[in-house]
Amino acid sequence: MAYLLAALGGALGALARWGVAEALPRPGGGWPWATLLVNLSGCLLMGVLLGVLAARDPEPAWARPFLAVGVLGGYTTYSAFAVEVVDLTGAGAVAGALGYVLVSVAGGVLAVAAGIRAVRR
Repeated sequence: MAYLLAALGGALGALARWGVAEALPRPGGGWPWATLLVNLSGCLLMGVLLGVLAARDPEPAWARPFLAVGVLGGYTTYSAFAVEVVDLTGAGAVAGALGYVLVSVAGGVLAVAAGIRAVRR
């Protein structure tokens, strides 16, 4: 049953990511705002979710497979991030690619921490 919840959640998350990408298109070689937004907001939401689930005993059995693995796993995208870093580097924007890596990785870690902290207050 958990795999069905993850699959359903993943479809919903991927559709949400698609909507963000449509709203923030990346003109040839431009800054990948949509991927950065979904990855950082997904990390923030993951932190909020984990903070909420940590406070519940027991947590609902459906929550992690559906919301964490499914919805947020489908919403965020490491593969698009990696392709965009390669694209930026190939276009000669090495400093931009390094900045994108730094903002995405460090920003993601900080966003998870902020989400957990926000619900623990």
